[in-house]
Amino acid sequence: MWRVTGRSDAAHRLRDLALLRRVRDRIDREYAQPLDVEALARGVNMSAGHLSRQFRAAYGESPYSYLMTRRIERAMALLRRGDLSVTEVCFTVGCSSLGTFSTRFTELVGVPPSVYRREAAGEAAGMSPCVAKQVTRPVRNREAPAPAPHLA
Repeated sequence: MWRVTGRSDAAHRLRDLALLRRVRDRIDREYAQPLDVEALARGVNMSAGHLSRQFRAAYGESPYSYLMTRRIERAMALLRRGDLSVTEVCFTVGCSSLGTFSTRFTELVGVPPSVYRREAAGEAAGMSPCVAKQVTRPVRNREAPAPAPHLA
């Protein structure tokens, strides 16, 4: 009977981590392209389920959630510019559903994209793009603070 040793387990884990980095890098590069877990998994010769489990274990969120976070980050930058409509931004960042885009944007940022566009244009004025990106980076895993209840 063949037995897996600790050394081969470690080598397998390192290989999986390298593949997961490739997937994450591909998402970062191709966020505006139609990507799904199956296509990402095929690119690294993994099953979609295995990729999803390993990605979540390594990065704390699913590949889809990571992709949507990248898209929302880019959307925030485009909305701050103010020259595109929310619908144009939605499709520019690779989302095919305005409803899904708006829902995920609101979950991550705390306000709908139309409100963000209106309010953020003035806030980032005079700020360098790299600083604006860092300061306005969305929070992951649905951690946007809930609006305080209005008590009269």
